[in-house]
Amino acid sequence: MVAHKFVCDEMLQGLGRWLRAAGYDTLIASNGEHDAALLRLARREGRLFVTRDRALLATHRHLADLIILLAANDMPACAAELTRRCDLDWCKAPFSRCLLCNTPLQVLRAGQRELVDDQVPDDVGSTGRPVLYCPACRKAYWEGGHVRRMRARLQGFQRGEWQ
Repeated sequence: MVAHKFVCDEMLQGLGRWLRAAGYDTLIASNGEHDAALLRLARREGRLFVTRDRALLATHRHLADLIILLAANDMPACAAELTRRCDLDWCKAPFSRCLLCNTPLQVLRAGQRELVDDQVPDDVGSTGRPVLYCPACRKAYWEGGHVRRMRARLQGFQRGEWQ
């Protein structure tokens, strides 16, 4: 399996977050970011540029090897199409990247709790499960109901269940 890195345009922010949840290094365009700058970034960093913008491919045909133009409209259909085209593994490394900024997550070690103390409920430490955090934006992550639901959806994607 190829280790893909992606840039998702602003139309595909939801897909980008799911790619991050699966463990893929995925940059997500901010509102108003210029496509040309994103394409330069994709080329420089060896990323695939994922878009639904047909005009972008027509305008930048010389970069067609970097551009994945999706025909699908909704996020699950886009995920299915991208999976077919890139042979994605939705259980690659779940919850190993920050969903907000894409930075690889780290295990919160003893003595670091104050970094994220205001985010983590008191009872989370007693579960024995690790608390992860993003060293860039200081967001905390732990295995709770939300993560379990997201993990189940990633596993469904892996099985080809898109709804």
